[in-house]
Amino acid sequence: MKIQLNTDNHVEGHAALESRVVSMVEQHLGRFSERLSRIEVFLSDSNAAKGGADDKRCALEARIEHERPIGVSHDDENMEKAIRGACDKLKTRLEAVLDKQRRH
Repeated sequence: MKIQLNTDNHVEGHAALESRVVSMVEQHLGRFSERLSRIEVFLSDSNAAKGGADDKRCALEARIEHERPIGVSHDDENMEKAIRGACDKLKTRLEAVLDKQRRH
């Protein structure tokens, strides 16, 4: 499973951030790694310099073999919470899709 990080122009995509994102995604979604070819992570800051609540966004797109990509997003007050929330949503969606495949 390849994890690809993308950021908007308001989020610095430095090595420490990439390492943290990869670690969090692997921790939450590692058990699906054999079924996934790639997970794309999109981080953005909606309000940038203005600040405000729930302005950090993490969008995840998972590529499952022989299926359409699955996408989720989560907005929160900081990037770590946004990533964790998106991972939880994607985990729930992946469980549903893969459970459906097993039944067929």
